[in-house]
Amino acid sequence: MAVAVTLSYPDLALLETRRATCPLHFPYVPGLLSFREAPAVLEALRLLQNDPDLIFVDGQGIAHPRRVGIASHIGVLVDRPTIGCAKSLLCGQHEAVADSVGSYSYVIDNGEIIGAALRTKAGVKPIYVSIGHKIDLETAIQIVLSCCRGYRLPEPTRLAHLAVSGPEKLRRSPRSSSYKST
Repeated sequence: MAVAVTLSYPDLALLETRRATCPLHFPYVPGLLSFREAPAVLEALRLLQNDPDLIFVDGQGIAHPRRVGIASHIGVLVDRPTIGCAKSLLCGQHEAVADSVGSYSYVIDNGEIIGAALRTKAGVKPIYVSIGHKIDLETAIQIVLSCCRGYRLPEPTRLAHLAVSGPEKLRRSPRSSSYKST
């Protein structure tokens, strides 16, 4: 299942939520997530009535061993700017990130900057932001920070996570386009 949510910007009001389920035709293979999950994500995006200007993807963009993570894959397929926002590092290394919100350290792999470890909340692990498609890293970092509301995850991916858990959790969220797949 994949969930797509659309939010207004800059107030981040939830506009709609769409769910899609597609049969799996590709096995789980580390590093090839998009081949397994992209069909459901694309279907959830297709169901949206509000056409997103920017898509947050729960996964990597170019911060991927092949430089084409699910955020890049989705961005190319829908021809929209995409940002990869991941909770864990897939490849590369970075220096320690200061504890203040907005601090970041570039993720580097084989001498190439492929993303940033970004502190979105003091006292918690950073998230990993990378270019998906049609956006540069500095802009992606600033947009992600502008979409954080006191939580580790930016609102688009946080609300999509809640929607995957069930609509009742989304309604109970204290602050009520992205996708989350399970």
